[in-house]
Amino acid sequence: MDATLVIESIPMTDYLEIIAPDVVRVKGHRIGLEHIIERYHLGLSPEQMALDFPGVDLVAIYNIIAYYLHHQDTVDAYMARVDARTETAYQAWLSQPPSPPTLRIRAIKSQRERASS
Repeated sequence: MDATLVIESIPMTDYLEIIAPDVVRVKGHRIGLEHIIERYHLGLSPEQMALDFPGVDLVAIYNIIAYYLHHQDTVDAYMARVDARTETAYQAWLSQPPSPPTLRIRAIKSQRERASS
């Protein structure tokens, strides 16, 4: 039997979807492209990532990593924009006064610490 090897490109729309500008998620999940790539940068294997994201097919993880390796500059720029947006939102959150429930919890915690001293 003579088998012929066929090489086709993999449609990434099977694995990734653009939700909004600079919001790319694993198709059918709330997991961002950045979550997969961050774990790749940490040295996790696709199998380890699949344990972190049990609903994501291992084939999808491998294909997302392959996409990253072929489009590294573009994905790195995307991740830098996501990181900057996240940092801006975090700083805005920090600049807000604490909510009344947070103030109450802090007061209770402080009271308990003083009582135990």
